[in-house]
Amino acid sequence: MIEDVFCKIIAGQIPGEVVYRDDEVIVLKDIHPQAPVHLLVMPVRHVDGLGDLAEHDGVLLGKLIAVAHRVAGEQGLVKGYRLIVNEGEHGGKLVPHLHVHLLGGKALGPKIVAND
Repeated sequence: MIEDVFCKIIAGQIPGEVVYRDDEVIVLKDIHPQAPVHLLVMPVRHVDGLGDLAEHDGVLLGKLIAVAHRVAGEQGLVKGYRLIVNEGEHGGKLVPHLHVHLLGGKALGPKIVAND
């Protein structure tokens, strides 16, 4: 059984602030927000990353984006928002559970990470 922190929140083993949930998708508030609104949109079932999606999972990936758009509207992000998927070590992925960052509530500019 997978035991990442998101699976534990989904299972109710540890707390998390849920903004939206259905049978396939859950949206949580990020505990270290990088913008006034910073939510994590993810599948309820464990998917490690983009490389673990099968061709038929395109519907799930589309639903993640559609739910992100719906929740962005519910959060009042009428001026726009940013969606980010971090994948792999160099992509900055910290939790091995596919998730889409939804950020908004201020002008984010052309990028949010400085070059090193």
